[in-house]
Amino acid sequence: MPNDQISVVSQDCEDCPIRHRAVCARCESDELRHLEEIKFYRTFEAGQTVVWAGDRMDFVGSVVSGIATLTQTMEDGRTQMVGLLLPSDFVGRPGRDGAAYDVVATTDLVMCCFRKKPFESMVTTTPHIAQRLLEMTLDELDAAREWMLVLGRKTAREKIASLLSIIARRDATLNLRGTEGPLVFDLPLTREAMSDYLGLTLETVSRQISALKRDGVIELQGKRHVTVPDFSRLMNEAGDDADGGMLA
Repeated sequence: MPNDQISVVSQDCEDCPIRHRAVCARCESDELRHLEEIKFYRTFEAGQTVVWAGDRMDFVGSVVSGIATLTQTMEDGRTQMVGLLLPSDFVGRPGRDGAAYDVVATTDLVMCCFRKKPFESMVTTTPHIAQRLLEMTLDELDAAREWMLVLGRKTAREKIASLLSIIARRDATLNLRGTEGPLVFDLPLTREAMSDYLGLTLETVSRQISALKRDGVIELQGKRHVTVPDFSRLMNEAGDDADGGMLA
């Protein structure tokens, strides 16, 4: 396990910003008290590795703020980004000792962690946690299948629009907003990271973002601050309708 820092800032479960989407979303007060007894916070700086593939994990947890990537390395050293961890996403697998992928903080990252063995015991005795964990796992599976379509069949413009729509909708959900009206968010990935994730060149990513901006699909302040004036139009550019999508 790489060096990390234990956050000195505590957070009551009832006031947690991801409470309505995290693994504890269905928990009642007594169940939250049990989770409080086994939880702790870890912070990671941008670029820091949370865990290496194959390493033993003594914790599981949820992303509270920030973004992390899931990366797999081949025998010849080539790497592929295979997933993003956004706020409320779950890290680790109860019942498995090791990590399947490298988890790397893309931005400064705060995680709410639970000691693994006590959490595994709670999964077997607390239906609310087991049910929510199953829901999140199935959502992750659906997202992975949809992402196969993005990488395999969509054009470069559709790939960029798809990624933007995922981030925009997740941001709206976390902030308890709908997708009607303009959506404003900060893009958590550099264009280099986007090119790695989407299997595109950096030049293609920059060109397609500029084209979406020129056509009025998105507005940009700097390279990261994005406004989507009409979400349904962005979804159309992604090749999806506004009722579908790939959000986990």
